[in-house]
Parts: sequence; structure tokens; C-alpha cells
Amino acid sequence: MRLVFLGPPGAGKGTQAQILQQRFGAKQVSTGDILRENRAQGTELGKLAQSYMSSGALVPDEVIIKMIDAELDKLSGGFVMDGFPRTVAQAEAFDCLLDGKNLQLDAVVLFNADRETLIARLTGRWTNPRTGRTYNAATNPPRVAGIDDDDGGPLVQREDDKLETVGKRLDVYEKQTAPLVEYYRRSGKLVEVDALAPVDAVTKEIVAKIGVPVEQRAAG
Repeated sequence: MRLVFLGPPGAGKGTQAQILQQRFGAKQVSTGDILRENRAQGTELGKLAQSYMSSGALVPDEVIIKMIDAELDKLSGGFVMDGFPRTVAQAEAFDCLLDGKNLQLDAVVLFNADRETLIARLTGRWTNPRTGRTYNAATNPPRVAGIDDDDGGPLVQREDDKLETVGKRLDVYEKQTAPLVEYYRRSGKLVEVDALAPVDAVTKEIVAKIGVPVEQRAAG
């Protein structure tokens, strides 16, 4: 299983990537998680990325591509690219990486959701800064408000989930990332799902549309 998840911020890509990782062993590859690890470790890459992420802007392609290349070299099985690629240029570079490793994508899943709902989702999101786990005040709240279910530590609202930057993030997506829909549609690999359906329903729709064999679905 080699997938790209495509869709605006707040559409539920990360949640579904985690589910597929648990059910089918396809590694979730999130550029956001990789960048946060670098920030936590105080690397030069982390410091550079912070300046972009804090303002809701995209991290430069050359940084992202190097990270993805390194992640692919670590993988022994399938993957779900969560939030990458974000531009046509990145998609073209990713295609070249896959070709060089004799790999092919099975599908690109487009998460459809309206802007108003996305704004509500994003501004309600809270994160465990130690693990990256996310919650949503409306749809997936922690058992105790402001406290992580697992480690009992405080949750925070990331700068790019605050109201003043959410609109900019969605604008960036619409301008730079939405053209990927046509890019992948032309490849014949694009499938679309209703991102506003219940989590379980979205998972079932993804599994059905990417063509997972029945026996694998049952095993998961």
C-alpha cells in the first residue's frame, strides 16, 4: 500500500493515515511530524522550518524533498504520505524519487471538505507538544479539557491552528496545493472521499476505493 493523502488542513488526513498504519502496516509519513522532531532536537533544519511554520507558510521544497528521500530509504513496507506533496513541483520531484527506487503509487486520496467546517475544525484543535498527538474540542476531545489522555501533560494550541493563521493556511492550500487535484487526476490514480463523514465511514470509503483485497480488510 503506497498512498498520497491530498486535501486541505483539517480534513482528517492524519487521523486516517494513523488508522491505515495500524490496520495495514503502511507507515504514516508526515512532514509536520518530521519537522517537529527537528525543532525539538534544535537542529538547523528545525530552526529554519520554525520560521515558516509559525506563519502558516510552506517550508521550501528542497528541505521537504531531502526529508522524504531519507524517509523512503528507511521504509521496508508501504507508506501513506500525509500532507505531502503540497505543490505540483513537489509531486514531480516525488515521482522522480519513486521512479529511482522502482516504486509506484497505488492511489492518491482526495479529502473533500468545505472551508467553513475546516475553519471550525482547525481552531478547535489542540496538540500534545511532546508526542504530536492531536485532539479537537468538538469532534475528538480529550477526557479532561486541556490534558492529554496518555501522558497527563498539558495540551497547547499550535500557532498555525489559531484563528488568525487558519485563513491564511487555507488560502495557501487553495492557491498552491489544489492544482495537484488535476495533476493526479490525469495520472488516473485520484480517488475522492467525503472527509466530513464519520471517521469509520471515511476509513471504509478509502479502503473500498483504493482496492484493498477483501482478505486484507478482514485481517485489519
